[in-house]
Amino acid sequence: MAIKKMKPTSDGVRHMSRLVVPELSKARPEKSLTVPLKSAYGIDNFGHRTNVNRQKGHKRLYRIIDFKRNKLDVPATVKSIEYDPNRTANIALLYYADGAKAYILAPKGLKVGDVVMNGSNAEIKPGNALKLKDMPVGAQIHNIELQVGKGGQLVRSAGTAARLVAKEGTYCHVELPSGELRLIHGECTATIGEVGNAEHNLVSIGKAGRNRLMGRRPHVRGSAMNPCDHPHGGGEGKATVGRKSPLTPWGKPALGVKTRGRKVSDKFIVRRRNDK
Repeated sequence: MAIKKMKPTSDGVRHMSRLVVPELSKARPEKSLTVPLKSAYGIDNFGHRTNVNRQKGHKRLYRIIDFKRNKLDVPATVKSIEYDPNRTANIALLYYADGAKAYILAPKGLKVGDVVMNGSNAEIKPGNALKLKDMPVGAQIHNIELQVGKGGQLVRSAGTAARLVAKEGTYCHVELPSGELRLIHGECTATIGEVGNAEHNLVSIGKAGRNRLMGRRPHVRGSAMNPCDHPHGGGEGKATVGRKSPLTPWGKPALGVKTRGRKVSDKFIVRRRNDK
């Protein structure tokens, strides 16, 4: 995997770069594992516009990813490593021995032809999924469940990995990439290894049009608006914010105010990510 800088044939590609991944398949995705993607582009489940800087972006198919890994003790062969426009990580197409097919997140080091397995009898190698209680202490893991049988929710982006720190009774101590230390039930499933495509964040977008294809609209500063449009608006020249603290477009404090509500899972946090 390498990063290729584009030739400066125009201003749009002068600073642009892209990832060159020879192992990625150029074939169309598996049809039985894709569904049309209807983007809400900034509208929540109540129909309210919650983000004004989002648009639909380029048309794309959604690949159905197997986050649960609940087909136990059936070996699967990696058929191909593919690009997924819906996430930063690449995905791997698995052909199970019983004829089933599935997409999983492609961990670092997984190659076409490798055999992976789910269940307690699986080896400790990248791509295999086991329960936390069956893993050795110190193992790097990703795609971690928070509730038994719900499917992986944590550590799914490119280049990330958590670490199994300790086991204590029915719970395991897992250190997340943010530095947070959390208790997770030993019956929860996780996948061995680090998520691949770690160089994803080194790519230079290069031009605004590439951001528009990803569904990101231009972002206008509040201080550049009129007073009727934003609390920071108005003033002569390049005026600074004339209030004690920055505010949202609706007049609520934007910095230094806690917005995270209390969750049931808070009691399982041993060390928060912002603790020194």
